[in-house]
Amino acid sequence: MKLAFLQTELHWELADENRNHVVRELQGLEPVDLVVLPEMFTTGFSMRTQALAESMTGPTVEWMHALAQATEAVICGSVIVASERGYTNRLLWVPPKGDLQYYDKRHLFRMSEEHLHFSAGHEKLVTSLAGFNCCPLICYDLRFPVFSRNLGKEVDLLVYVANWPAKRAAHWRALLQARAIENQCYVVGVNRLGIDGKGVGYQGDSMVVDFQGEIITDACDRSGLHYTALNLDALNDYRAAFPAWMDQDRFNLNL
Repeated sequence: MKLAFLQTELHWELADENRNHVVRELQGLEPVDLVVLPEMFTTGFSMRTQALAESMTGPTVEWMHALAQATEAVICGSVIVASERGYTNRLLWVPPKGDLQYYDKRHLFRMSEEHLHFSAGHEKLVTSLAGFNCCPLICYDLRFPVFSRNLGKEVDLLVYVANWPAKRAAHWRALLQARAIENQCYVVGVNRLGIDGKGVGYQGDSMVVDFQGEIITDACDRSGLHYTALNLDALNDYRAAFPAWMDQDRFNLNL
C-alpha cells in the first residue's frame, strides 16, 4: 500500500478555506491508495457543534467524494457531523468507488469538554484497502489500548487522525510506537500544525511506525504532504516469525 498524509495548519472554523487549502496541498499528488487528513480538518478542534456541524449530505461529504474520484484514492479525516445520535466527531472513509464508511470517535476529550458537546461512538470500523485491514481511530482514542487492541491478526494498519497539542507531544510519539508494538501492525498518526482559535499550539509529529515500533516516516514540524509505502508481506513474515499475537488475552468490550 502507498499512502500520503497531510500535515498542515488549519483555518479556525472556516470550512470553505480548509477544503480549498487541502485541494491546493494535494496538487501534484502522486498515485496512492490512501490520503489521510487531520482530525476536524474543516474547523479545527472546536466545540461549536450547532454552528459548525454538517450533515452526511453536506458540502464536505460531497467534496470528499469528488476528491476521492479525482485522486483515485481513499480520502479520510474527521469532521463535525449532525448525526442520528446527535453531534459526532466522525471520521469519514471515502473511496473513489463504492460506499462511504465512517467511525464516530469513542473517547471524547473531557479536558476540552468534548464529552459535553458530542456523542460518543460505540463501534470500531475495520475496512479493507490494498490487501490491508485498516482501522481508523481519532486522537484521544490513542490513549486507550484496549479499544485499539488487535485481536488475533484482525488489523494490519491503525490510523489515528488528531489535533494533539504540542505540550503533550512526547505522549503522542510514545503511544503511537506502543500501539504498533503491542498490536504487531503498522500505525499512522496524522496531527496538525499551528495555533488554533483557543490559543492551543500544535507541532505536528505526524509519523508512520512499523510493526516493531520503528519510525519509518517522521514529518516532525514540516508542513505538506508526506508519503510512505507499507509492505504487507513484511508484516506477515514478522507475525509468523514472532507470533506473540497467539498468546494475547481475550476480552469483551462493554461500550
